[in-house]
Amino acid sequence: MEQEMKLFCEKSYQKECIKINERIYYFKSYGHSNATAIIGDTSVILIDTLDTNEYAQDLLNDLKKITDKPVKTLIYTHGHPDHRGGAGTFKNTVTEIIAFTPIKQPLKYYDRLNDILNKRGSYQHGYNLNDEEAIFQGIGIREGKTTGHGCYEFMQPTTIYQENKVERVIDGVALAMYRAPGETDDQICIWLKDDQVICTGDNYYGVFPALYAIRGTQYRNLATWIESLELILSFPSKALLPGHTDPIIGHDLIEKRVGDEKEAIEYILFHTLQCMNQGLTLQETVTEVKLPDKLSHSPYLQEYYGMVEWAVKSVYVGYVGWFDGNPVHLLPVKQSDYDHELLTLIGKEKLNQRIKELMTLKNYQMALQLLELVDEPELKKECLLQRARQVKSVNARHYLISCAKEINKD
Repeated sequence: MEQEMKLFCEKSYQKECIKINERIYYFKSYGHSNATAIIGDTSVILIDTLDTNEYAQDLLNDLKKITDKPVKTLIYTHGHPDHRGGAGTFKNTVTEIIAFTPIKQPLKYYDRLNDILNKRGSYQHGYNLNDEEAIFQGIGIREGKTTGHGCYEFMQPTTIYQENKVERVIDGVALAMYRAPGETDDQICIWLKDDQVICTGDNYYGVFPALYAIRGTQYRNLATWIESLELILSFPSKALLPGHTDPIIGHDLIEKRVGDEKEAIEYILFHTLQCMNQGLTLQETVTEVKLPDKLSHSPYLQEYYGMVEWAVKSVYVGYVGWFDGNPVHLLPVKQSDYDHELLTLIGKEKLNQRIKELMTLKNYQMALQLLELVDEPELKKECLLQRARQVKSVNARHYLISCAKEINKD
């Protein structure tokens, strides 16, 4: 699996400035995210700014080879830091920074979780891992702040819209900005009618989407995400420029790839709800809901980032909460008491023997779950590292390795 990841990264994330037409240039893999430059009458409009100031400076240097017009307008497709972190590079020329408010605010007191969310976010993205351990970040090269290529240098929006649609002419460029919540609640897409080009932020990025982020997120409304993809598909686009991975050139190809993602999300949502309505428990639902072959085999829906299993769990809990209907789960005994009871029945020696047998068989997930019953840090560390080598999602890989490195850290 590691070799597959490396090959995918090498193939998918080659740095490239792609000329879409005479005035639109797509800066692919200049950073963890991508950016789009639109050359106006006297200035440049930049959609997103990459993740760090150093990466953005690299973009600016190459942009100056194309035009001597200054970047005066920034448009954020959404608020994720990997799309705003390079903004400071343009501080001497920018006069307007555009963003949209989220359709709903985070739960009150959500900021009280900052410590654990930051820790889990670091685990998910592999911020504390080296290049060999992390390989890449699923939807792009590693963020510059993790590899010594600059830092976040944010600039706050000067124009913040609450509308669902805003039409503007900026320095001779007619564009329409549409609210399109999906991966984030403040997500937008930008339609350039004269060019038949659409910029879609993070609602599409050529791998299986993060319908749930393991760093910890509130429910990402899949029904709303589907509607946003339908909006994207409603335009007669000849080029789709996403916030990560390759552009899609050609209307038929856009319909195919975005349509497949929409169909995959619909399938997960509707099939999960069907299983829930039939009384299946959470784990039974996870076992039941698998993408049809035509979708699971798509090279643009591979689980290098998000995972179907995580999405199913998110829908289940998002719709009915933690209780899955099994009365045994209503008032369970303390986990430690339950574990002690099992260990008494099995015997530690027999359990450890079985764990080692499972490791020999490379069934590291079963071994890890049995290791929850005993205090065997070295065995657990080895299991976590070996399990990480088996998984396809880099987010899962990063999390497993990060947790392994925390064992016996002191």
